[in-house]
Amino acid sequence: MSAEYVFYSFKGGFIIVEANIHQEQSSEFRKKHPPGLYLLFATEAWERFSYYGMRAILVLYLTATAINGGLGADKTTAISLYGTFTSAVYLTPIIGGYLTDRFLPRRTAITIGGVLMALGNFSIFLHQSMGALYLGLALLIIGNGFFKPNISTIVGELYHINDPKRDGAFTIFYMGVNLGAFVAPLVVGLMDYRYGFLTAAIGMVVGQVLFNTLGNKHLGDIGKESAKKVQEHTQTASKTPLTKQEVRRTIAIVILAVITIAFWTAFEQAGSSLTLFTEENIDRHLGDFIIPTEWFQSLNSLFIMLLAPIMSMLWFKLSQTKNGDFKTPTKMGMGLITVGLGFFILIPASVMVGDDSQIRVNMLFMVFTYFLHTLAELMISPVGLSMVSRLSPLKLTSVLMGVWLASSAVANKLASVLATYTQSLGYFDIFGLIGIVTIVLGIIVLFVSKPIAKLME
Repeated sequence: MSAEYVFYSFKGGFIIVEANIHQEQSSEFRKKHPPGLYLLFATEAWERFSYYGMRAILVLYLTATAINGGLGADKTTAISLYGTFTSAVYLTPIIGGYLTDRFLPRRTAITIGGVLMALGNFSIFLHQSMGALYLGLALLIIGNGFFKPNISTIVGELYHINDPKRDGAFTIFYMGVNLGAFVAPLVVGLMDYRYGFLTAAIGMVVGQVLFNTLGNKHLGDIGKESAKKVQEHTQTASKTPLTKQEVRRTIAIVILAVITIAFWTAFEQAGSSLTLFTEENIDRHLGDFIIPTEWFQSLNSLFIMLLAPIMSMLWFKLSQTKNGDFKTPTKMGMGLITVGLGFFILIPASVMVGDDSQIRVNMLFMVFTYFLHTLAELMISPVGLSMVSRLSPLKLTSVLMGVWLASSAVANKLASVLATYTQSLGYFDIFGLIGIVTIVLGIIVLFVSKPIAKLME
């Protein structure tokens, strides 16, 4: 018998995995994905339905007047609170993962997190007040810390580290993320804000019922014991000095984590400045029907489901050519340029609107922006996560996990700070600034991609 370990960071979560203790004849793998993967797919889809349903209406709920079912907060306050919340949900998984590694079985942590998040949304539904909102957001932040790192970890524990189906499993899991994220804004956009939060709570409950009733059947003993065993297995490794190769790889991860701050700062305008621009300045009429603002946040997930298979096939085809696939830093540079182009599309829209809040521009401006942002995400997010999984030295997995998640937390807060300036400087200045900075940085990354890639070898 032998055991191998891997660090895997995934869409706001992280994994410190004992990647299945396996038999020596493990060169032969199962031909099909285990049924447990599809249970985790469904559980994650419902959790993301809950999260993105709440996320789609949070700023709108804050800024709507009381008579329209909101809290009447000014836009700057709403954007700042949104940024603090989305930043915090990237930090608490560090604490939640630490506690799980030492004290809690992963499946227990997932249940605790799910219950807390359901209660968080339910508390916001129960009372239309800032106090209830703060309580609800606090429960959501804490619950996410328990839930997020552990469900994706269990996905990794279903497979041997060298199983060729492993990457495909995370692709399927990623589709669950985006299925929930796609459907949620469409549903909550059709109802009053408070009932949107109730719907988010119900979605979380459905996912937990599935997970807890079918877990024993489809997951067996996976996730039932504390992950402390992993720490015991890695004690010897932690005393071994890093090799030169591990030092170089660690430097590469840190560099790329810093680079992704710029990308996520731009990308995470979706829930704040892009939502407000859509609400105020996009013509959302289709005949007599007015498209809810929340629906536009489904575009990202829709485009991911459409483009992810194409991008995956493209990377595979390139890998079969003489020159091979693009290196990770090259893809990240391309992603930064692409997200910047998405903001450039909105510059003429911002010019047409000017200071007149009565002017509305064609919705295709926003559709094409989300299309380019999604394309950029597919060049950066899955690629970066795979890179961290592959390169992290075992003894630094927790540290590098913290670095990677902290970069997203910093980006989300920076995104909200930038978005608040749209209220004083206007959309034209902020969209233009974000576009220029990301494109210039992307070009710089392309120029230095070779030395960064050299560090990753």
